[in-house]
Amino acid sequence: MNDLQKMVQEKSVLQWGGLAGVLGGIIFILVFVIVGVFVGMEFVEVMRFPDVKAARIVENSLYLAVLILWVVHFLALYRALRETSLAPALFGSTLSILGLVVLAADSLHHIWQTPISDLYHASGATLEAQATLVLLWQATHGIFNTLLVTGLLLLPIGVIALGVAMFKAPAFGKGFGGLSVVLGVAGVVAASVLVVDVSAIAAVGVFALIVFHLVLGWKVYSLSRAPLGVLKIEERAGALKTMQEGRVDAPAPFERT
Repeated sequence: MNDLQKMVQEKSVLQWGGLAGVLGGIIFILVFVIVGVFVGMEFVEVMRFPDVKAARIVENSLYLAVLILWVVHFLALYRALRETSLAPALFGSTLSILGLVVLAADSLHHIWQTPISDLYHASGATLEAQATLVLLWQATHGIFNTLLVTGLLLLPIGVIALGVAMFKAPAFGKGFGGLSVVLGVAGVVAASVLVVDVSAIAAVGVFALIVFHLVLGWKVYSLSRAPLGVLKIEERAGALKTMQEGRVDAPAPFERT
């Protein structure tokens, strides 16, 4: 495979990865609209679940689709950053994808909610059985909340690492790098509060992730539309800058007198 073919394939990775990030952010906003209109922001108890079951299935399915799309975006970011900052790009993308995997395990709530709800609303259910099912509903929800908080903590740490990687990448620079670090820090702070007490501050971390993927998704997509020569020159310039900085930081060799 010659250099031209490699560059074409790399541009394809950036194109689809960038579009995946933007599309995931847009779908996530749609998820919030569905929740606000058809479900409500308050905790859904088992007695109300049949009324919102259909909306929950749509919400959860779209949420899982968002997470899958964001995996593609993080892989594209790694490809765009590895030439200039391999370590933070690798660690950041790995932590981010790990966070998405944890969130994906928490995505399809209706799978466990449906059987509990069916038992609760069964015609022969006694008051004692219903009380037990309410406790089971709340306990199971708490377990899955643990996955949510863990994922929301891992993801912004990965975003911070990717932001650090962007500082040395000419195509991103300090602007996108600084924005990523700020959004990541905001997400870490929000998730840290959730570790202590579950509250509405979770929305801050989620909002930071949406902004990150919308902005950086469009940036990665725009890189795919740059001429092949320009993209290659930027990669080489970034790699050369990294090598030069490494030489400056390296200790001077010991010379005998």
